[in-house]
Amino acid sequence: MKKLIAPVVAMLVVVTCSFASAKETKSGLQVGDRAPAFVVNDCTGPSAGKSLCYRCKFGGRPVVNIFAREMSDEVVDLIKQIDQKVNDNKKSKMAAFVVHLTNNTSKSEATLKKVAQKNHISKKTPLTNYKGNSGPSSYKIAKEADVTVMMWAKGRVKVNYALKKGELSQETIKQIVNDTDKILK
Repeated sequence: MKKLIAPVVAMLVVVTCSFASAKETKSGLQVGDRAPAFVVNDCTGPSAGKSLCYRCKFGGRPVVNIFAREMSDEVVDLIKQIDQKVNDNKKSKMAAFVVHLTNNTSKSEATLKKVAQKNHISKKTPLTNYKGNSGPSSYKIAKEADVTVMMWAKGRVKVNYALKKGELSQETIKQIVNDTDKILK
């Protein structure tokens, strides 16, 4: 029995140390931060073809803001589910917008229009782009974050997800969508 305990304890120590040393990605505004203004290029929303500040336009409403470096299948699935949540919560005046971080805004605009049309994403969830992979400096989007999701109400961040490439799974999408309840209260 004693011969079994020592290897099991050693393995638990190694596993615990591995988890403790794994660095969590920190990207975007953190819970409690105030969401500052920034300008995007609207590609599919009600102001398509114009530059504007959706943070300003949505004011104190409950908002989901998704920053993405790629329009992967998982990102598109997240957008579709958030768009549905926005449509389901009209009484709460919930809003959402997606920001594609890119150095090629023309190519991005064409891609976003195709994504919106193919996936029936409503104009209530505008797909926008921002010139530059870093995003607005005041939002502190981490280089290693492929997707950063922030949710705020009354201008204060209530939820933050920072995901590296490959971390946006169906389980994570479900968790993000469920966390919209935190801004609808």
